[in-house]
Amino acid sequence: MPPDVPPTGIPVPPLLIGHRGAPGHRPEHTASSYRLAFAMGADAVEPDVVATADGVLVIRHENEISGTTDVVDHPEFADRRTTKRIDGERLTGWFTEDFTWAELATLRCRERLPALRPGSAEFDDSEPILRLTDLLALVGEASAEHGRELGVVLEIKHATFFAGIGHDLAALVERDLRAAGWASGEHPLWIESFEETVLTRLRGRGVRGRSVYLLEATGAPADLVARDGAEASSYADALTPEGLDRLAGDVDGISVDKAILLRDGGAELVQAAHARGLDVFTWTCRPENAFLDRRFRRGARKAAFGDYRAEWEAIAATGVDGVFVDHPDLGAAVLRR
Repeated sequence: MPPDVPPTGIPVPPLLIGHRGAPGHRPEHTASSYRLAFAMGADAVEPDVVATADGVLVIRHENEISGTTDVVDHPEFADRRTTKRIDGERLTGWFTEDFTWAELATLRCRERLPALRPGSAEFDDSEPILRLTDLLALVGEASAEHGRELGVVLEIKHATFFAGIGHDLAALVERDLRAAGWASGEHPLWIESFEETVLTRLRGRGVRGRSVYLLEATGAPADLVARDGAEASSYADALTPEGLDRLAGDVDGISVDKAILLRDGGAELVQAAHARGLDVFTWTCRPENAFLDRRFRRGARKAAFGDYRAEWEAIAATGVDGVFVDHPDLGAAVLRR
């Protein structure tokens, strides 16, 4: 760990996490996006992982990739377009699990929000998809370049869905972490998911990293819905005193939608979690009006920057331990004061 990290594992001020790299400046989950995040001061970056047909873990926000790659321009893959139900949502497009890694390697990445971030979209079609192993190697290189040990906040996506088609994401994540020397506490590692069961399985496999349970403002986790149906516990249930009591024995922290912290009682929630030994992260701090709480929007243009500084300062004032940002440069300017 870096010298400014206390025994809890959280730097002071909050851990600055480059959300998918620096997607305010470069297409998300690209090598240049991650490198830029570290150059701008991020302490860690957040890759999302999904699986290919041949069991390779690739870094994409979702397994549906039509919005973040040039797959639509590849006529050889036109017949792969299909409709699936992923965690209860009906989606049509192209999905990583229907491609081998060799096929996905022919694609190039694109900006997911070109209307809001045209500057990032200027870098479309210039970089390939990364594997988890590629990202871990990049973080090692960046640590040496910047003279400080940098971390990874690894998000596992759609574990229950992938298990249903024969891919054990816990086993695949363990495989890649061990191969890269990241499974035994060698480097700063947090592992997060909206499904607690995959975090439990990874811990049972001996992977050492701080486990973080992601919590939406509404709804219920896919793993519990698959198991319990309409009786499944909701994300809101996990934020009650009883829910936090249970989580304190199972995970090391929670990561909540920033809307939860910005409403009345946000600071009290952080305090309650801390009292139980849980770290608290929040997602995602973005400066554009389209993503800001209504109180902090300025003007009518969705792409225009609102009073993001005031919003982020309000979030930091809750005592949160880690903040996900799309613009690490702006995050550093606000949160490192």
